[in-house]
Amino acid sequence: MTTIRDIARHAGVSVTTVSRTLREPEAVRPDKRDRVHAAIAELNYVPNAIAQQLRRPRAEAIIVIVPAIDNPFFSGIIQSIENVAHELGYRVLIGETQGKQERLDHYADMVTARLADGLILLGSLLPTPVRSAFEAGRPVPIPLVLACERYDGLDCPSVTIDNVGAAEAAVDHLIRTGRQRIATITGPLANPLAMDRLAGFRAALQRAGMTADEAAIVEGNFLVESGHEGMQRLLSGPWRPDAVFCANDEMAIGAIRAAVTAGLSVPGELAVVGFDDLRFGAFATPPLTTIRQPTAGIGETAMRMMDAVLHQRGLPERRVVLPHELVVRGSSVVAA
Repeated sequence: MTTIRDIARHAGVSVTTVSRTLREPEAVRPDKRDRVHAAIAELNYVPNAIAQQLRRPRAEAIIVIVPAIDNPFFSGIIQSIENVAHELGYRVLIGETQGKQERLDHYADMVTARLADGLILLGSLLPTPVRSAFEAGRPVPIPLVLACERYDGLDCPSVTIDNVGAAEAAVDHLIRTGRQRIATITGPLANPLAMDRLAGFRAALQRAGMTADEAAIVEGNFLVESGHEGMQRLLSGPWRPDAVFCANDEMAIGAIRAAVTAGLSVPGELAVVGFDDLRFGAFATPPLTTIRQPTAGIGETAMRMMDAVLHQRGLPERRVVLPHELVVRGSSVVAA
């Protein structure tokens, strides 16, 4: 059986560093922490401190990982996961990463330690052991399901929508309503989901024979403040848009506020389209045109995938793409 000393020798660190990585990962230098996690994955190490957990096959608990627990988009997915998990006999634990790798790795360690059965990821970060295995061409070392995000080549179940196609539908709508200068406020461009939505924006313009001017592309971070700041940047430049596609509803609400503050009428002088169909979007002024994601379907599918993985049942599809819907409201169409 692999021991903590084997891990330390393999990673080229002290036994104390390995112990601290397992208990307090934030207290360990990132380079050493990454080496320890890589060694754990390569040697299939299970910490001795929780060896008693090996007497039972499962902990009957799933950890759902969210980047930020205050993001309202995730609430519908989590609620659906919880409903299906209760039906199947699992407990659901929520882990918030705040974009920090060490937090995510801590939750992955709980699965390695058999304190939880698997991870459902709602964000774009990958646990270090998973990333190390992926880069080395090895199987994913823990039960893992991706919900909302996708990683090409990563061999684990995933459920998402066609983000490229959905973004194209949003921009096609703006083109059909006669808009000529269409801008976008993206998510963080290190995020695959944000890149897909930007690709859809570009594809729709190209198909219509329109140019995706670089001045029309502003990077945001999915928060309402970045939508407000991004819209201010677009309005302060020489290239003034008559429409903007925002990569989520929060940024769209921020963009509308910035436009109205600048004296523009929405949708008269500026049309705005968001993404996600958050509940408050229908009550914005004006009501927000958006892409509706099937949050309940994403959550249910992800949880049933996880149950199938844990019971080693085959999956009809390892990558499920659910349908999206364009919801047209007053932020993009001038009332007759």
